[in-house]
Amino acid sequence: MILFRRPRLLIPSVLVLAFVVPANSQDAASSIKGEIGRLQQSLKDKTISDPNFAPVGDMVNGSLRSSSQALDAGRFYLSLESLAQAEDLAGGARVIVDKAALAKSGLPAFESEWGTASLRLMVLDKEAHDRKWENAPVAIRALAEAAQGKAVPLLDGARGFATANGPSDGLFYMGEAEGEAQFARFCATLNVPLAKGSFPLRSFLPELQALQTKTNAAFQPPRSIELHSRFIALNSTIKLAEELDSTRFYAGALYQYLEAVRHYGMLDMPPLDASKQSKLKEELAAAQKKLAASPGDDSIAQLFIERAASQTVHADGSAPSADEWRSAQVIFDQVLPAYEAARRPASPLQTGSSKTVEITLVRWPYT
Repeated sequence: MILFRRPRLLIPSVLVLAFVVPANSQDAASSIKGEIGRLQQSLKDKTISDPNFAPVGDMVNGSLRSSSQALDAGRFYLSLESLAQAEDLAGGARVIVDKAALAKSGLPAFESEWGTASLRLMVLDKEAHDRKWENAPVAIRALAEAAQGKAVPLLDGARGFATANGPSDGLFYMGEAEGEAQFARFCATLNVPLAKGSFPLRSFLPELQALQTKTNAAFQPPRSIELHSRFIALNSTIKLAEELDSTRFYAGALYQYLEAVRHYGMLDMPPLDASKQSKLKEELAAAQKKLAASPGDDSIAQLFIERAASQTVHADGSAPSADEWRSAQVIFDQVLPAYEAARRPASPLQTGSSKTVEITLVRWPYT
């Protein structure tokens, strides 16, 4: 089981950014609140008794609180992003509770359940690829596509974990896969009419190739050892983005590409002193004002701005961590320029040399 660090999604008290909530999105906000409530009630109704998975309930509730706080602060897209994290883990928790007896029945019973789940997910995957998104903000499409893109690798990984660690672990990953697919379907139900010009989606493979080349060059000792977990996150994010791009999930590919840019920027971003922190707050406010005046659909950039703002000022008055300040600075310095560049036509693909090297990669499923 892979556990992630819960992000802090809090309301600014010193600097107020005027977040642009999607027009006519009251229905969507109500839907998100309803889904938060449904998941919270599900955790109360089905308590996790397996001690190996006991922390999952707290993690789901933490992500749900973050989603609710972001929604109350007017950070619509950040709220949806946190809800995606909750849906993933809640799916795993639900299966652990519902299939507790099956977990003790051995691998043949797990394989039968896996086959049934596989059929359900294949239907949802086809549905996701056939979905029309012309009238929805691109950020909602991006979150849905990224979730759907994680579902099949998680399902595939479930068999490996069941074999290595036992059916319980396999069932948890299988549940996560279904949680991701259900979240993708939930996004498609949100009533958020597109009020601005659509984003010019295309393949982002040239940008991903260039970033992978820079990542490979940066992977040198001692940094490759000291920042090993960061490199794992960076490479897995690039990998997911490439897979999304290959299936024409271009909104999801852009979202994950920009997240990979953020991971890459974190490799070198130094701590911020007080003067730089103050300047960053002003820069984020200016960037938000620029987005509000834009005639195009900049909802993906809006998502990252919302995340940066949540990292720089905490509602409870506590001080942001050094990594939160660094992440917010990377979003302003590197993610937003990468986003603007992504609006332009693609650069030519890199051409490989005549020499080839065969490399075998081993990676976790997406979480």
